[in-house]
Amino acid sequence: MNPNEPEMARPVLAVLFLCALIAASVWILRPFLPALIWATMVVIATWPLLLQVQRRLGNRRTPAVIAMTLLVLLILVVPLSLAIATLVDNADRIVEWGKDLTEFRLPLPPAWVGELPLVGARAEEAWAQLAAVGTAELAAKAAPYAGNLTKWFVSEIGSFGLVFVQFLLTVALSAILYASGERFAAGVRRFGHRLGGARGESAVVLAGQAIRAVALGVGITAFVQSILGGIGLAIAGLPFVPVLTALMFMCCIAQLGPALVLAPAVFWLYWSDSSGWGTFLLVWAIFVGTMDNFLRPLLIRQGADLPLLLILAGVIGGMLAFGLVGIFVGPVVLAVAYTLLEAWINERPSAAEEAETAAGVVAVIESPDHSQPPAS
Repeated sequence: MNPNEPEMARPVLAVLFLCALIAASVWILRPFLPALIWATMVVIATWPLLLQVQRRLGNRRTPAVIAMTLLVLLILVVPLSLAIATLVDNADRIVEWGKDLTEFRLPLPPAWVGELPLVGARAEEAWAQLAAVGTAELAAKAAPYAGNLTKWFVSEIGSFGLVFVQFLLTVALSAILYASGERFAAGVRRFGHRLGGARGESAVVLAGQAIRAVALGVGITAFVQSILGGIGLAIAGLPFVPVLTALMFMCCIAQLGPALVLAPAVFWLYWSDSSGWGTFLLVWAIFVGTMDNFLRPLLIRQGADLPLLLILAGVIGGMLAFGLVGIFVGPVVLAVAYTLLEAWINERPSAAEEAETAAGVVAVIESPDHSQPPAS
């Protein structure tokens, strides 16, 4: 038996024990992790605002924490409550719309449809086929899927309560982080320093900057676009404005833009012989849909000096990989990886390494070329 085997087994068992302890801790805290991640993102993004509020309140932290907690509560819980209340209050009306849709018959396509470039013939053919078939037959074809759709909708309605509880937990954790943010930040920076020295600590700082950049560039842009889009819908007299505004916000967060909501609204207004309001909403939709081209890059540059393409790829890829919370997780991971890779590539070698490289180059230059065949 090797006498060094007990000494070798001790660190292996210690590492296994630590891994098991970490896994058990994550498993226990798993119900709270989404709320904790969201609270961390919210606090990091709004920390400069907390400091401004604290200065205005005589440098007192407690009133500033209360004000910021109420603000987070107003932004997270109130819109969700309004959306749920709107759905519940208009449930009968939604059912009536569904019944009317099955009896609706589409008229024949107008002449201008066939004159559209590239897609005119196909659009006219599809329109004529839909007008001939009618929505009743389409509803009959879709009937087998109605059961699954109903089950999904019921499950989503049932999860509204859980989402509401998660939002309240997020608000509570945000208040805790607001109250002791400096202490938590110092602990995270020490953890990064223990992992990777000065470079690990700078990676932690960079992660905070990436979170703030996403919150400023993506979050505020989506909020502004959805609010302006909702104002346009309300002025045009469309129903379900709170729900459509919330849907626009989610589309803007997902980088799909508000056009997915505004374009059908414009079409519906024209279809209802409200061409004046339809034209107004069309112009408003073009303005709202294109404002992110200049607003989002401007706000991202205020949060962090990172490539815009990197942030957008992190937002879209993170959301596809991790869900809604991936909007912040994706850019953070890409930003840290990008910065560490850039620092590693641009790191200047030491004097000894430069001398060794130069000596190797000289040796290669002065060595005879053995690749040529010997002369006969």
